[in-house]
Amino acid sequence: MTAATHSTLFPQGSGGSPYAAVPTGADAVLEGLDPEQRAVATALHGPVCVLAGAGTGKTRAITHRIAYGVLAGILQPSSVLAVTFTNRAAGEMRGRLRQLGAHGVQARTFHSAALRQLQYFWPKAIGGGMPRLVDRKIQLVADAAASLGTRLDRGELRDVTAEIEWSKVTQTIPADYAYAAAKAGREAPRDPTEIAHLYAAYEDLKRDRSVIDFEDVLLLTVAILQDRHDIAEQVRAQYQHFVVDEYQDVSPLQQRLLELWLGDRDSLCVVGDASQTIYSFTGATPDHLLDFRARHPGATVVKLVRDYRSTPQVVRLANGLLAQARGRAADHRLELVSQRAPGPEPSYTEYTDEPAEAEGAARRIRELIDAGVPAAEIAVLFRTNAQSETYEQALADAGVPYQLRGAERFFDRPEVRKAGIALRGAARFGGNDSLLDEAVDLPSQVRAVLSGEGWTAEPPAGSGAVRERWQSLAALVNLAQDLAAARPAATLGDFVAELDERANAQHAPTVQGVTLASLHAAKGLEWDVVFVVGIAEGMLPITYAKTDEQIEEERRLLYVGVTRARQRLQVSWALSRSPGGRPSRRPSRFLDGLRPGTTATVGPTGSVATAGVERGTAGGSATAVPRRAQRTPARCRVCGRTLTDAGEMKLMRCEDCPSDMDEGLYERLREWRAIQAERSGQPDFCVFTDRTLMAIAEARPESPAELSRIPGVLSRKLRSYGTDVLAICAGHEVGEADDDD
Repeated sequence: MTAATHSTLFPQGSGGSPYAAVPTGADAVLEGLDPEQRAVATALHGPVCVLAGAGTGKTRAITHRIAYGVLAGILQPSSVLAVTFTNRAAGEMRGRLRQLGAHGVQARTFHSAALRQLQYFWPKAIGGGMPRLVDRKIQLVADAAASLGTRLDRGELRDVTAEIEWSKVTQTIPADYAYAAAKAGREAPRDPTEIAHLYAAYEDLKRDRSVIDFEDVLLLTVAILQDRHDIAEQVRAQYQHFVVDEYQDVSPLQQRLLELWLGDRDSLCVVGDASQTIYSFTGATPDHLLDFRARHPGATVVKLVRDYRSTPQVVRLANGLLAQARGRAADHRLELVSQRAPGPEPSYTEYTDEPAEAEGAARRIRELIDAGVPAAEIAVLFRTNAQSETYEQALADAGVPYQLRGAERFFDRPEVRKAGIALRGAARFGGNDSLLDEAVDLPSQVRAVLSGEGWTAEPPAGSGAVRERWQSLAALVNLAQDLAAARPAATLGDFVAELDERANAQHAPTVQGVTLASLHAAKGLEWDVVFVVGIAEGMLPITYAKTDEQIEEERRLLYVGVTRARQRLQVSWALSRSPGGRPSRRPSRFLDGLRPGTTATVGPTGSVATAGVERGTAGGSATAVPRRAQRTPARCRVCGRTLTDAGEMKLMRCEDCPSDMDEGLYERLREWRAIQAERSGQPDFCVFTDRTLMAIAEARPESPAELSRIPGVLSRKLRSYGTDVLAICAGHEVGEADDDD
């Protein structure tokens, strides 16, 4: 097989076809890999750390590494355990390994691998039957709260459940919750002591009912492997080589389980990207990835930076986002280099309100589909799931089919279950079906069977439940076409076996509809066209992101969204939530200096100062005067136009651009200014002009550095009035200030 042929079968940086010709030997596995991917594939001894940027073909590299080792006779398939974080990723990895000829390799999630071991060793280690595993713990949390006489609404139930999950994956017991949460900087949804009591009651209730949750699967497996050396040795005799994908997302509990699996051996390959750490709220931390070389001084380290997914224009924006980042993850960022032909520049669109933003996106999507872009190659990504409803309505109104990522699982849909039963029956008794007898190939047979379940050659009109059922069946037809293209001799029985394996792995086929997904749910996916919507202050970064670490994780979340796009990227925001609302929002600070017409200087905490003003190094006191940078042309922070009028430069926006001024704050500042002017015997404007007060009320500064960036707040005035102004902005009452010096 030539390198060119192999590259066609397994496209760089993409999932590729799930079906392809099996390589004829170990050397064939290496064909089509770039030099860095080849270095990963041939590094089969000792610890290996692969730092892989978005779209650089990391799954390709590690699956070819495993396949090369198996086909070269260096790795025994049954001795390899590859672990990742989602059933979809594990299913994709198994499919690739199968097509590469590496049969018998185990590719599982941490939970799936631990559950199999727990089920197998429970009789020997504990005795009796294993407790029932509960799928969802919210009802148990509600019952635990009721036992304490505590009522939790739906939101509180979700938040308390998340705190319990975080506690368990960080190996925090109920008695230590309050201390651990404070140390981690977590904002508890209720009093930490109360959550600790709820956590303890939840654990007691599980024991009383003889049930366990998903975190218990890991905790109990860890406990057995720690306490029973004979069982640990039995596991280590089975698995001798480990590969961990998405290593930046491992929790302390998962890391402990990995260490117990590994024992004193060093045959470990980890793959990750600290810049894609977006699950720290669940206990994930990139520290294990970043500390890998310290723990394994002799490790082979390979960096993958050739981006095969996105155009240079998309990659430039992604690199720009990380260039502004701060923190440990940012210090280890990877500078991506696009390998694709140039494409259009990312577009930035501002709307008056959220419904207008959704309608604008739907209109543009309709145009793209009419121009020939498949609906399945388009995605709309947002920060919170609550944003999806507006886009569902807008797409439905525009006649655009869509699917919700993270909604009901594909193989759990009623129409898919019924289709599976029909296909299974046809595979057994197909000779009795005249329609099936007339079908000469696999796709025709599948279409014949599914026509009895509601599939038609043309999709139904509209976008309701009927359209969704048709899309599910159409996805099965497309899957049959893919299988037949790679394996012309495949039978209906082979197709049913493929469906069963995918159902077990929850590896769903592609549904022909625009994807609606949160930025978190989009991790690991990619589309030709991506709309990243709602990119405004308060939404991204989200309002409750307060600390430097939380802000930086929000930036990484946007980075993940941007890097999902292959060809076209559309970024948008709305000035208000609803029609007629006050246009008080502004574009996300993460876009400053990246979208046309804006400039940015990034300070130590990652916050951004526009118009060439540098963030100072002093802080913590209203009299600390930050150092000013050389001024660059001032630009409107709303539309990006260069400002020349002194009044507009003070406001940092055009006179007719929307204001996000807090009017109540402005009036409080005016009242305070009148008192200062009366005491000093000078006109009001000598304290601060109206425009300066308007600028303060729009910016709402929280620190001396932020206040100093507002034109009109000179160092002398910052020393004299800074403490009062910041207190007023924070909503505090202030006394009369001392006379101006």
